[in-house]
Amino acid sequence: MKRPWIVIACAAFIVTLAMGVRQSFGLFMPQMSVALDTGRENFGLSIAIANLVWGLAQPFVGALGDRYGAGRVVLVGTLLYVIGLVGAALASSALGLHLTFGFTIGLALAATTFVIVLGAVGRVVPPERRSLAFGIVTAGGSLGQFLVVPAAQLLLGEYGYHIALIVLAGLVGLMAVLAIGVAGKPAGAAGEGPRQSMKQALSEASTHRGYWLLNAGFFVCGFQLAFIATHFPAYLDDRGLGLEIGATALALIGLFNIFGSYLFGLSGDHWRKKYVLSGIYTMRAVVIGLFLFLPLTTFTALAFASAMGFLWLGTVPLTSGLVGQIFGVRYLSTLYGIVFLSHQVGSFFGAWTAGYVFDRTGSYDTAWTASILLSLFAALVHLPIRDAPVARLQTA
Repeated sequence: MKRPWIVIACAAFIVTLAMGVRQSFGLFMPQMSVALDTGRENFGLSIAIANLVWGLAQPFVGALGDRYGAGRVVLVGTLLYVIGLVGAALASSALGLHLTFGFTIGLALAATTFVIVLGAVGRVVPPERRSLAFGIVTAGGSLGQFLVVPAAQLLLGEYGYHIALIVLAGLVGLMAVLAIGVAGKPAGAAGEGPRQSMKQALSEASTHRGYWLLNAGFFVCGFQLAFIATHFPAYLDDRGLGLEIGATALALIGLFNIFGSYLFGLSGDHWRKKYVLSGIYTMRAVVIGLFLFLPLTTFTALAFASAMGFLWLGTVPLTSGLVGQIFGVRYLSTLYGIVFLSHQVGSFFGAWTAGYVFDRTGSYDTAWTASILLSLFAALVHLPIRDAPVARLQTA
């Protein structure tokens, strides 16, 4: 068995590259939507397709990870990611964008992000340190956003989107080497109780009300993150702050989420995860409400990005940690993959409907209001979750 720190480090760097490049896509909207004459709705639809394909594929890709190990899955995902980025650089129509930025990269993200690598990490880390380990890996996605987004903006400004996408494809290719660190066929963890088949694990989860409440809450997370990541730079540009401020805002989201992911992951090892999750969603509603209430300036835009960044991906180590806590880690990638599907359905609506409404009304007000109301809904649905391990684990 590999040493836990090797698995954690490689998993974190894989997420750094995969999510860092993914979070830069919103910067490409103004330039690519004009060059390809697609409009914001069609560009947003490409991102929405990627999110939906990512989610739909995730349970199946997660099952492959649980069966064959994360290394092989990440390797295939890396190849798809490179193909998708190069294809997007060569696309000449909305359809080409949907097939590359949308479908291909959606599949790639399912194979190279949280669900796959957290499954590998969860099997080598003891339960009492698992939430913290998940937080460290999640913070990798934020580090990537902090480092990659400014670089992508620089490339866009200097060379245009074609060259920028090709360079990002080369960067993504590094994940093929990191896949070695998370490779290895999964084995059952100690204390997992009687051996289960995947069918039995799915049946067990499907009858647990808390599992469906986690799905509902993660839908909200997906809606908010996709809306902000895809449309916030353009929103600031429309309001006269410029795309550079949008890039800085996305970088600050990444920077502050490094701290948020770590601290919320750490908190999950000391406090009940469902209450921390409820608190995160409540704070998101407050932060968005304050941002809309206050006058829009460079300071308020960057302060909002910093505050949302702190709350950005703290839901990931807590939600995945709850799945592992309740059901064990043998099929964590599969069970969390289904929860992540709900997240990506939310992402589809967050990325697409905001663009749809904007193209018809010239405003993002409806999307902002929906984000606040959904936050309050998510804060409530986490409270009744029964978070004790299932009976199978209690008798192990």
